[in-house]
Parts: sequence; C-alpha cells; structure tokens
Amino acid sequence: MKPPILKTLFSRAEVAPPADVEAAALRSDRFRLEREGDWRRLDAIVTRMEQGRLRGLSDDDVLALPALYRTAASSLAVARETSLDTATLDYLDALVQRAWFQVYGPRQGFVAWLRQFLGGGLSRAIRAIWLDICVALAVMVAGTIVGWLLVMREREWFYALVPTGLADTRVPGASREVLLESLQVEKDAQGLSAFAAYLFSNNAGVAILAFALGFAFGIPSLMLLMHNMALLGAMLWLYHDAGLTLEFVAWLSVHGTSELFAILLAGAAGVHIGRSMAFPGNRPILAAAAESGQRAAQVMVGVVFMLIAAAVLEAFPRQLLGTEGRLLIGVTMLLAWLAYFFAYGRNRPDSGPHAAGHAAAGAS
Repeated sequence: MKPPILKTLFSRAEVAPPADVEAAALRSDRFRLEREGDWRRLDAIVTRMEQGRLRGLSDDDVLALPALYRTAASSLAVARETSLDTATLDYLDALVQRAWFQVYGPRQGFVAWLRQFLGGGLSRAIRAIWLDICVALAVMVAGTIVGWLLVMREREWFYALVPTGLADTRVPGASREVLLESLQVEKDAQGLSAFAAYLFSNNAGVAILAFALGFAFGIPSLMLLMHNMALLGAMLWLYHDAGLTLEFVAWLSVHGTSELFAILLAGAAGVHIGRSMAFPGNRPILAAAAESGQRAAQVMVGVVFMLIAAAVLEAFPRQLLGTEGRLLIGVTMLLAWLAYFFAYGRNRPDSGPHAAGHAAAGAS
C-alpha cells in the first residue's frame, strides 16, 4: 500500500484558463497592437491642442487629425461589437470624446463669439433673409395704408384698431392743442428708466410673437404685422388731420426707426422659417426648418440689441428733445442700421465655428 502524497493533497493545482477566455485575450491584444500607433498619435495631437500648444503641431498632424478621429471612432465601434476588454473600451471612449471636441466642438468663448457675431455674423444672417424682409416690409406698408384709409373713411375704425389705454386723449375730434401736448418735451429724465424697461418688455413681446408665429408657415406673423401697422396708420391719420404730421413723425422716428426695424426683422425671421417649411425644396422639412431656424435665431439676437437701443431712445431722447433733435436721431439711427446690416462686412468670409468645423472636417 502506497502512502498518500501530501504535496498533491494540500497544494493548489494550477487551473488552466478556458479556451474562449484565452482566445478573447489574444484577439484583444492583436486588435490593440494593430491600431495602437494611430491611437497614440491621436492622443498626442489632442493633448497638445488641449494644452494650447498649437504651435508645436506640424501641418501633417493637423491634416491627419480628422482621419485619426474617424479611425478611433471606428475602432471604438468594433471594440464594442466584439466585447473587447474594459480597459480598451474605456480608453477609446475617452479618446474619441476628446478628439470630437477638438474637431467639431466650439472653440470660442463668449467674448470671441460676440466679436465674431457683431463683426459680420449678424449682418450675413440678415442679408440671407432679404426676400423675407421684402415680404414683411410690403405687408407693413400695406397695413399702414389700410389703417389710414379705414379711419379716414370711417372714424369708428380708430376705436377698433387702437387700444383704449393707448389712445387716452388722442382720439378723433381732439383739438390740435391736446394732440400737441401729447408730444411735449419732458423737463427731466427722472422716472424714465422704469418707463424704458416697460417699453422694452412691451416691444420685445410683439417681436417675439411675430417670430414665434412664423412656424405656422409665416401667415400669422404677416397678419400680426398687418394689424400693428394698421394701428400706426390710424395714429398717423389722426395727427395728420390735426396738422401735426411732422411733429408726430419726429416723435415716432427717434425710436421708431429702431423699433419698427426690429419688429420688421422679427417678422421676417418668422416668415423665413415658415417659408422654408412650406417650400423646403429637395431637403426634408425638418432639415429645412432647422437650417432656417439657426439663421433666424441669429437675427433674433440682433433684434434684442435693437429693442434695447429703441427703449433707451424712446425713454430719453424722445422725451427730452424737440422736433429737430428727434428727427436727427431717428434718421441717423435708420441710416446706421441700414449701413451695418447691408453694407458692413460684405466681403468678409464666414469665420464662425461652423465654418471652422467644416473646414477641419473637409481637410481630410
């Protein structure tokens, strides 16, 4: 009888790994070795860009960046599909996210964006919707004429077009003195700051509504513009009937050239979206709406700036200056807006983040 072999009984036997686990490990190592060179190069490029050391990058590295990003993204998809090891997946996932940000992500801070926006981006967006501006302008002019003609023929239309709170003493039959008093110059600017805030809130509401209604194919936006300008036409007739046309135009122009221009652009932006949805061309409707919506959003940011300027002008110069001063400021503001929107930066290339991203992607 043989004695028991103690070493065999109490020692740990070496367990061989299953065949499929060993095969997976070999497949993962081979996958990593075949592509690791590109990953390391991409990692080095992205790290330099994240650290702001762009001058250390060669032209070859910059040109290769989009291709290396797509290679890493493809490797990540394969790694997920074949269930490679967790460490490889985590590394590729982080690398692809970092590379995407450098290739397609925004690279501008708020100050740089604002400089680019005011330096030509806003003007380009407004010039791009020139057809919609023409349509909205035609509707606004027509609305003014309609309001004038309606009240001229039948004075009861005045009460239908002009809200009661806005009309106060300015109603048909009011004397010239009463109407002239409504255009009087204030003695000081005390309390006008709150008035400016109220005017900005009211005008912003009209502009936003004119823009938002554009999603119903632009028709409600045009109707809103027509209604508001019919009100203006009624007021114009009222002061014209009292022999105060110049005084009223001056009183209105000091802020109206900015305010009405802003409302015109807001309505045109709404019409632009509605028109692109009604006539998308070869694009899907959602794609056409998204493209026009981005352009219209830029226009609306400019509208906000214009409304702020209009509120300040309405609260201070309009209340403190006489007819000549009001006219001078109103005409100057109109010419300034026209020059800025339609003449400034016409020859400047689009240097926005989207153009930069497209250029980087197209470099490959």
